[in-house]
Amino acid sequence: MTDLDSFDLAILRILQRDNATPQREIGEQVHLSAPSVQRRIRRMEATGVIEANVARVSPEAVGLALTVIVQIELLSETPADIDAAKRTFRDAPEVQQCHYVTGEADFVLVLQVASMAAYEDFTRRTLFASGNVKKFRTMVSMDSVKTGTALGF
Repeated sequence: MTDLDSFDLAILRILQRDNATPQREIGEQVHLSAPSVQRRIRRMEATGVIEANVARVSPEAVGLALTVIVQIELLSETPADIDAAKRTFRDAPEVQQCHYVTGEADFVLVLQVASMAAYEDFTRRTLFASGNVKKFRTMVSMDSVKTGTALGF
């Protein structure tokens, strides 16, 4: 883990809320100069603490209002089969999150799709076509109560 001090953590908290916050404003909030804030942000980007600077897009605004959570159990769990499943799920545009998990399921996916027909297409193209899916369970989100990427530190 990279050594982060209290200034770094304070900067990260601000950037998690809004990464477009001007460095001058961040500096005022954490009591550092804007150039110092800039150096710290660049260091955290270079060391991988800050993985990406992205825009959070409303799924509804782009026609992907249906959130589907899928638990997947594989037939074969060899390292090669697990790696193949990871690649397949990573490459599927509908998959917003993919977690390789312990317990009854091997993977839990969170998808954003336009409709149940789009989800059915995903299952045919991705799950049934793989030949290694023993079974899957689908949950359709009725309301996204909390979503986000901010870490609580």
